[in-house]
Amino acid sequence: MQEKESGRRGFLKGALVAGAGAAAGSVALVAPTESVAQTIGPKPASAHGPSSQTVAAETMGSGGQPMAELGAHIANPGSDFMVDVMREADLEYVAIMTASSLRGLQESIVNYGDNKSPQLIVCCHEEAAVGIAHGYAKMAGKPMGAMVHAVVGLQHASMAIYNAWCDRVPVMVIVGNTVDASKRRPGVEWIHTAVDMGAMVRDMVKWDDAPGSLQNYAESFMRARALATTPPMAPVLIVADGELQENPIENRRALKIPKLVQVAPPEGDSETVARIARILVDATHPVIAVDRAARNQEGMDLLVKLAESLNAPVIDLYGRMNFPTTHYLQQSARRGALIKNADVILALEVGDLWGLINRIADIPGRPGSRVAKPDAKVLSISANYLYQKSNYGDVERYYAADITVGADAQTTLPSLIAAIKKLTGGNSSAIVARKKPMSDAWLEMHNDARKRATAGWDASPISTARLCMEIWNQIKNEPKWSLVSDSQFGSNWPQLLWEFTEFKQFIGGSGGYGIGYALPAAAGAALACKSEGRLAVNIQTDGELLMVPTVLWTLAHHKIPLLTIMHNNRAWHQETMHLQRMGTRRDRDATSWRIGTLVEEPYVDYATMAKSMGVWAEGPITDPALLGPAIARALAVVKSGLPALVDVVTQPR
Repeated sequence: MQEKESGRRGFLKGALVAGAGAAAGSVALVAPTESVAQTIGPKPASAHGPSSQTVAAETMGSGGQPMAELGAHIANPGSDFMVDVMREADLEYVAIMTASSLRGLQESIVNYGDNKSPQLIVCCHEEAAVGIAHGYAKMAGKPMGAMVHAVVGLQHASMAIYNAWCDRVPVMVIVGNTVDASKRRPGVEWIHTAVDMGAMVRDMVKWDDAPGSLQNYAESFMRARALATTPPMAPVLIVADGELQENPIENRRALKIPKLVQVAPPEGDSETVARIARILVDATHPVIAVDRAARNQEGMDLLVKLAESLNAPVIDLYGRMNFPTTHYLQQSARRGALIKNADVILALEVGDLWGLINRIADIPGRPGSRVAKPDAKVLSISANYLYQKSNYGDVERYYAADITVGADAQTTLPSLIAAIKKLTGGNSSAIVARKKPMSDAWLEMHNDARKRATAGWDASPISTARLCMEIWNQIKNEPKWSLVSDSQFGSNWPQLLWEFTEFKQFIGGSGGYGIGYALPAAAGAALACKSEGRLAVNIQTDGELLMVPTVLWTLAHHKIPLLTIMHNNRAWHQETMHLQRMGTRRDRDATSWRIGTLVEEPYVDYATMAKSMGVWAEGPITDPALLGPAIARALAVVKSGLPALVDVVTQPR
């Protein structure tokens, strides 16, 4: 016991200092009055050598003995050049869970780069880091970086990488490694390194590389940046070797960083586009289905022009904000009837083409049937035909469309619109005649949605329709707002009840349906919204928040203004429905579904959780009459520049 006390006192009081004696193996103690904050805080090195803090850091983990390389201070480490590469790649932010395998790069970003362009967004989990980059890229329209620690960090990040892969989102993932085995320190460093680091995620990134020199790193990084943002977009992975980060640059003038380039997206050939135009113009009941077709406001405007040129209804699958919900041709809620009646279906960047045309019954045997007419023509334009992987099922079931175009849909739209106008002159009587029936159908669809929304309006727990309308009443007069969360778990009420008119008002879903995406992606999107004064709104499911609760701390730490309204149904409700179906189908206990699917005994207090991490919070709210005022209070906090959360106990969906 005495030995332990002595060791503890020595640790608290002492630190090694530099000097001639230290070089000879002798040590001296820092004065006991020096505070812990002073000991670990940043201090410039003196003209006579490293400070006592530097020496303490250099000897950490060496058993108290000075390290042989103690005097080998690096003024121009390779990681400084890596920061220059990041700047050339226009990475404004890099999300990071601090990592020893990336210690050189992290230090260079902070000190050499002054933590600006890129700026570190500090996370408590690698899954959150990649998820934040995922959401940011969709809102900002450009990639964000995510730095993850070696083998274990990449394993943590893999689900978020998969979501970004399925969602076709460019994320720049940087992972640390020590390639030369003779340079690995015994123990942890061996366990956390790999011969082929990219192998773990190679089936869910578009490209990966492990460059062996700084010049190779610059070229590899800029190639990755270009590939990630060329449709079909996807995450990429670059391995940052520890030796490259920490060894000095031999000749900085000899290193060249390739310029940032944007590869022109592929466009459908004119002959095929003309054939598609003719089929669409001749159709009696054409339907347009869109998933990730629009990349920006221009893409959304082009889709409106295309639909209006045919007076064809649009089914938005909500992979992105493709089409205004206020437009009479946005008729997603009529999907089943429209597909069943269509004689021509134009699919634009639809990931599941087979599922658009067919269905599988969720009963034993899984029988399939075609929804569309047997003779309905299916026309598909998608960049996904240009690049696929075989291991994971995001390719969906294969469907051979009547005309298949491997090209970027948005890039192809101007020529398709021009071809249609050339055939119709813009005033085809058959096309013009479709406008009134389409307008009437849209009005009926929206009146029906509002009628259904009134069901259980004053119920407790609060209905999801009431939840969404209370949010809408608070944000509808804001000049710029965005829904930065998926809406399917809330029965897509926002798309049915809100007025979406701009591309940035919705970012779509996760892509891979990996639970844990929602709050990180919302935080990343809110980070992008912050720079343009846009209000970011997140309708947050409870089960997902439990996966990555520490993102709340990241929001508070970086003062990211995000309005989070909990859709707290106290369950993993999709799984609840599956278990109910199984029990009923098998004539078993009808109440057993509660085991393993409900978040109860105890209920989670999300407001207290948020407050513990520095986020303003209120709730749980069960009385619908109290919901509007609570959201208003939270909105005031967000408009002051801080995150806020309101916990709302809700109906299942």
